[in-house]
Amino acid sequence: MRVFLTGATGFLGSEVARLLRERGDEVRTLVRDPSRAGRLLELGCEVVEGDLCDEAALVEHCRGVQALVHAAALAEIGVTPARREAMVDANVTGTERVLGAALSAGVAKAVHVSSVAVFGDTGGRVADEGWQRDPAAGWTSAFEQTKALAHRRAREIASRGLPLVVVQPGGVYGPDDPSTLGDVLSRFLGGRLPALPFPDLGVCPVHRDDVAAGVLLALDKGVPGESYVLAGDPVRMAELLEVLADVSGRRPPRLTVPTALLRALTPAAPLVSRALGLPPNLRELISSSDGVTFWASSDKAMDELGWTHRSLREGLTELAEAA
Repeated sequence: MRVFLTGATGFLGSEVARLLRERGDEVRTLVRDPSRAGRLLELGCEVVEGDLCDEAALVEHCRGVQALVHAAALAEIGVTPARREAMVDANVTGTERVLGAALSAGVAKAVHVSSVAVFGDTGGRVADEGWQRDPAAGWTSAFEQTKALAHRRAREIASRGLPLVVVQPGGVYGPDDPSTLGDVLSRFLGGRLPALPFPDLGVCPVHRDDVAAGVLLALDKGVPGESYVLAGDPVRMAELLEVLADVSGRRPPRLTVPTALLRALTPAAPLVSRALGLPPNLRELISSSDGVTFWASSDKAMDELGWTHRSLREGLTELAEAA
């Protein structure tokens, strides 16, 4: 199969590229910065320079391929207004452009990497693919908002004839994870997390390699028009750190960062964030992390795709060994 892959230099997309090449697929990758494409070239991928802004070029890149995997996205929490605009362009407009290009080029099947964040705060409940978010609920972050809007646009394009499968990963982690979650885990393993912020944040941690395998299963077995959650078991951050502490032989953080203190410090956010190693927008960080839950069930993916994932203990053991 010949596959056009976006986001191939990213945390998830790079593993998708490796798995596609490992099984013998031809892979055309879209790369903004060719200097970051060395690993893709080593894998034998075709590398084309460009971005998600040029719709005509995207149509050309989609010609001659049987499938598209759209994994490109900006996944950040606690962003500035300027960065929020960049996220709208990348996550919403970029998705609209690349999926529209796939439709125009007649691509036989497409996979869009969405997120469980589109469900919003589940309020301690476990969502599934049919979850309807409360239309009156606000957005907890620019990431949640832009991924939800991209999810909606993807569905609209699919309704016009694109054979589209959507996957919705949970909290993806793994070696060299650049996300906010990855930063917390990395700082703990490096002995640089004396106090845990937001211990009640609820996530469904899932290893990056398992999500990448799920993307390929969605490409091979996914039913166009359907979505599949790819997530681990629901946990709170305090529980996650307890497991990581156990498998790494470290003590879990004895202290937590009081959210009330962070709220009081929001007027001085730029200075405080730099000092504490936190994102610049403390208000958004708090709204997306203070006791909210992003919990969803992967039963559908396991039943219909045959997807499996590492247990949290197994995945965190691998992470600790790689640190």
